[in-house]
Amino acid sequence: MITLTENAAKEIRKIMNENELGEEVAVRVGVKGGGCSGLTYTLDFDSRKTKFDLEYESEGMKILVDKKSHLYIKDTEIDWSYSLMDRGLKFNNPLAKSSCGCKTSFMFDAPQQEEDFKPSWM
Repeated sequence: MITLTENAAKEIRKIMNENELGEEVAVRVGVKGGGCSGLTYTLDFDSRKTKFDLEYESEGMKILVDKKSHLYIKDTEIDWSYSLMDRGLKFNNPLAKSSCGCKTSFMFDAPQQEEDFKPSWM
């Protein structure tokens, strides 16, 4: 599940209102390759859900995330910092092994598999 804090939802709503986006618009969260640490968070607005998307609701806002990105960011909490030195979105991702100083890129920490794991096709 992807969640927003109250502060993040408040600031995202402000941006949506400034851009005259309607209530049917969702926040689209994703991941793409790149950045200082290998993967970069993406955030945009979208009114179309595809068959490859998961949909969540947090703080009264719809959140869309494609299934591939979800593998890297499931259980992430999106927050907003009001600090003068570090203002903006903050991603609290329990699967991130590390992140760079910009806090928008991260290294993925793949879950460890059991030693006795055997694929179903064997």
